[in-house]
Amino acid sequence: MSYFVVSVEPRTEARFMTMAAKLLPADLARFHWPRRRLTVRRRGKSEESLAPVFPGYLFLETGVVTEEIFRTVKRLPGFYRFLESNDRIRELSGDDLQLVAHFVRFGDVIGKSLVTFDEHSRIEVAEGPLAGLEGRIVKVDRRKQRAKVRLDLYQETFLVDFGFEVLVPSSSPAPEN
Repeated sequence: MSYFVVSVEPRTEARFMTMAAKLLPADLARFHWPRRRLTVRRRGKSEESLAPVFPGYLFLETGVVTEEIFRTVKRLPGFYRFLESNDRIRELSGDDLQLVAHFVRFGDVIGKSLVTFDEHSRIEVAEGPLAGLEGRIVKVDRRKQRAKVRLDLYQETFLVDFGFEVLVPSSSPAPEN
């Protein structure tokens, strides 16, 4: 299967996917909308929230965009265009494909990564969605437990915050037998 990018009106992604699922058989085409879980503090209270990784973009997984798929998707409210353009629909490849596949692998909702910090206060990812993206991290906010990551897709750069939890090494030595 290949991935294609569909640009839609921001904040209408969920509705768009629901309508598309009704019109397109799941074995023919499936949309992915990676979202990330963040902890947000409002008025002194922490709340969990979901935010899209790529606002306004959905990823269509299908073998090929047939005329039937194109017409069905194009008629849905909120549709802007396929990328590269409606006349030249291009499947993801290279770094773009690796990036999207990385996030799709974690499912619809991307959780928090488990990290540690070395003696120079550099972040080290133990596991989670930040694994493999360490070189793209541009800023770390330890208090908010967020890492700002630079993501490039179709020559466009996105700065995206991902949540993390800090693994605290145990201070007591392991018992000897």
